[in-house]
Amino acid sequence: MPNFGLGLDKEKALAEKMLQLGVREEDIVENFIRSGGPGGQNVNKTSTCVYLKHLPTGIEIKCQEERSQALNRYRGRQILMKKIETLILGRQSAERQRIEKIRRQKKRRSRRAKLKILEAKRRQGEKKRLRAPVQEGEE
Repeated sequence: MPNFGLGLDKEKALAEKMLQLGVREEDIVENFIRSGGPGGQNVNKTSTCVYLKHLPTGIEIKCQEERSQALNRYRGRQILMKKIETLILGRQSAERQRIEKIRRQKKRRSRRAKLKILEAKRRQGEKKRLRAPVQEGEE
């Protein structure tokens, strides 16, 4: 496992995740590419973008989130592990569950569900209206 210059706990967590998924460092091809975009002279002069390919699955990752090559190597491996986990675990993976949750939230409600929600809102509005203090001219 390469040293990324981060905290030992982060590197250890990544190593454990790789071990858990059965990913070996030898299975990962790593290349460095010159980044573009924000980051100034550092980004333009050094190859901070990291390209990772997991040979057994064929999953490819390009990471240029940070200005530092070491951080991009770490982040790239994190992203790679998430993708491999999604591939291996399918529906049980956390990423898959997150995507399914968003899909359910964006799904349009049926007419019956809409009516039910509106009825509940009307009942709540009625409760609030009844709680209001009585005005002089209303009696």
